[in-house]
Amino acid sequence: MKARYEDLDEYIADLRAEIAQSENCANHHYNLGLALLSKRDFVAAEESFLNAVRNSPRLAEAYVQLGGICLQRGDLEGCLRYNEEAAQSRPKFPVAWSNIGFVHLQRGEPEKAIAALKKALKWQPDFIQAMATMGAAFYMEGDYEACINISNEAIKKEPSFGPAYNNLALAYFELGDFAKSVKFADLAMENGFEVRPEFLKELEAHR
Repeated sequence: MKARYEDLDEYIADLRAEIAQSENCANHHYNLGLALLSKRDFVAAEESFLNAVRNSPRLAEAYVQLGGICLQRGDLEGCLRYNEEAAQSRPKFPVAWSNIGFVHLQRGEPEKAIAALKKALKWQPDFIQAMATMGAAFYMEGDYEACINISNEAIKKEPSFGPAYNNLALAYFELGDFAKSVKFADLAMENGFEVRPEFLKELEAHR
């Protein structure tokens, strides 16, 4: 939001006034979508982002936002489709590739997830979220050493990133190193990650 605006509703009203004068400006529609997202008005935000891509079909950020709205309502297919549009519009857009990887992971497709996440990390090597998702994908695939390696990389870059500690806890548990598993589960929780209660119960026997 522009700094000169103290009130979100005023900002939205001004954007709508600008759109009334220039309805083909994709940036105005996109900014209105972001403002409406801030108010959690997902329906109106979706309409604004759709207007943005109608006026600028290669506006990759708008496709990513549309994918996020789909994800918010549990529509994995829609999320995947919009992020693929974003990646097609801008092939070097790491956020789109990371989101594609996340959806494949949610669908139980770790191999496809890893392929997409490698592209995200190619274009943005310090993308912590993509690294954590890749760690989870390696774990799902049963490649625990690869999960540990990428999770450790993520922690070196961002020592307070809970999901990476959770990946380590899961991988070390599978490798039978329960002391490390307990340690990293605790670190995951200390850094704000909600470790699955079922996993915590399994760990209790090893404390």
